[in-house]
Amino acid sequence: MTVAQPNAIGSPGYTAEVPCVRESVSRARALVSHVLAVWGTDDDATGYGKVIVTELLANAVEHTDTPVSRVLIERPGNGAVHIGVSDRSHDVPHLKTTDLNAESSRGLSLVAAMSSRWGYETHPWGKVTWAAVKASAGRTQ
Repeated sequence: MTVAQPNAIGSPGYTAEVPCVRESVSRARALVSHVLAVWGTDDDATGYGKVIVTELLANAVEHTDTPVSRVLIERPGNGAVHIGVSDRSHDVPHLKTTDLNAESSRGLSLVAAMSSRWGYETHPWGKVTWAAVKASAGRTQ
């Protein structure tokens, strides 16, 4: 089970550490789904958020040598939800031009298509790759 910790300061949000392995992707998707449901976001934002965390964590698993990743979900108050995944790599992500029907190398293309913006932040220990999704209140709480 993944235990999410609420942000102590800053924007409302949650973080959870997960092993950086393929089996953690379903846990990360469930976390995003649960947090966005609690916040009452619309179904589109929730669906996009689940795909985004899937692709970001899959990239960390596939392209880095990271034992544990941190999944971040924040609501900065600008009508968006930010979803991020940390890893220990200093290699920055690059959006590749690929066929959307391809079976690989299309993760960041999906992230770019489903988000209002995406990017990464570098740190001495590695980086956080993130995406912002427009989120409106669409569910009754």
